[in-house]
Amino acid sequence: MLKAAGVAAGAVGIGTALAPSPAAAAGTAYAHPGLLHTRADLDRMAAKVKAGAAPYTAGFARLTANRHSAGGWTANPQATVYRGSGSPQNYVTLYNDIHAAYQNALRGHVSGDSAHLDTAVAILNAWSAKLTSLEGSADRFLAAGLYGYQFANAAELVRDHGDFELGRFQDMLSNVFAPLSDSFLADHNGAVVTNYWPNWDLCALACVLATGIFCEDKVQVARAVDYFKNGEGMGSIKHAIPVVHDDGLAEWVEAGRDQGHALLGVGLMGTVCEMAWNQGIDLYGYDDSRFLKGAQYVAKWSMGGDVAYTANTRAKGAINGWSGSETATEAAGVNPAMQRPIWAMIANHYTKRRGMSATYVTRIAAQVAPEGGGGDYGPNSGGYDQLGFGTLAFTRDKAADTAASPRPAASASGATGGGSGAGAGSDSGAGARPQGGTATASASASPAADGDLAATGSDDVVGWTAAAGITAIAGGLLFLRRRDRVRREGGQ
Repeated sequence: MLKAAGVAAGAVGIGTALAPSPAAAAGTAYAHPGLLHTRADLDRMAAKVKAGAAPYTAGFARLTANRHSAGGWTANPQATVYRGSGSPQNYVTLYNDIHAAYQNALRGHVSGDSAHLDTAVAILNAWSAKLTSLEGSADRFLAAGLYGYQFANAAELVRDHGDFELGRFQDMLSNVFAPLSDSFLADHNGAVVTNYWPNWDLCALACVLATGIFCEDKVQVARAVDYFKNGEGMGSIKHAIPVVHDDGLAEWVEAGRDQGHALLGVGLMGTVCEMAWNQGIDLYGYDDSRFLKGAQYVAKWSMGGDVAYTANTRAKGAINGWSGSETATEAAGVNPAMQRPIWAMIANHYTKRRGMSATYVTRIAAQVAPEGGGGDYGPNSGGYDQLGFGTLAFTRDKAADTAASPRPAASASGATGGGSGAGAGSDSGAGARPQGGTATASASASPAADGDLAATGSDDVVGWTAAAGITAIAGGLLFLRRRDRVRREGGQ
């Protein structure tokens, strides 16, 4: 179980006096579907595609063109999945099947073709009947986090299907995935708390939150929310986004590492915020919309803009073992052509639900649209780190009330939705007044890479970076990546 204390002295530790989520505090059940997509979201997608509305049709076309969304996909479940080490390293099978389940479930809801929902159910049932453990190197924690939150999202879309083995799937998430993510957030694999960059924490956090909601475990949800705000690791919001500048941008600490990992982190934090929002918890607006300011920073930087970076030194090593440190002195070079399907969700939340300015995020979302999903961004595991299809799933009309509080969306059956849930015909939680944040601040309005974005090694290099330190990129621009930008001392 999680034991980490808060960020600052006096912050509430995860093991003590946790503030429950709004749904838990009210004694209400969780809303279903209510992870990345609510019933209102699914109804909106289906209606817009049927009406031939842009950009939904383009987003749906990307979904139907992806081979994973084809009906009749046959699962290949394994009893033990290995990532990083072990025999055999078979996690490729797992993430391909997860994305096939998710894409078929989404396609079935949008098209009305029940055969795709049946395919998703068959994949998910096959895995819950066989998978018993995740093994490997430290990368097993990445497998638990990334594939745990994705599995939960795929299953959430078919939880009311007559053939879906809901209880068995909940057991798999609770016994195979969540314990590893819990353990990582508590003791970080026996390492000093800053040893791992933010994306490690964030994928574990996404798994704990998604599992808590899917399994209606109020304690897990409360742990996830508290860690987001107060966790000691690099993935809590004030460690991932440590400095807010006067221009309204807030630097993303992993920009000092490389672009790919920074994009992964933004996508994961956005995923956490969206899942929480759909249960009436506003993390998007927490601490004066700090996440928006960090996302704006990464968007501007990823499009080739200049951003400030405060030198950051983090301790590395194992507790009672080797030790060292690493200092990042400036933001890494970027490739403006690098794409990840993460921006539509963030842009639509802040500009459409909240009516806020998010110029850089909106601009980069337009550049990468229509967003695809797993399999569209390279064949390696990094191309499957996000579920994607945000143009289809998250494009929305502007909310009539951008100051309304977030509310759990009504469930499909009405049996499990929170008592204050929005009606099925409305946008879930349209607009929000933050719990612990403010709704009024706005970030500044100034105007596919292969590989595993959550890779273990600290020396990972994005493929487009030239060994000489100078990279030619789209449009003939040149970006200089200084070889001394990151200094490592001591350790191994």
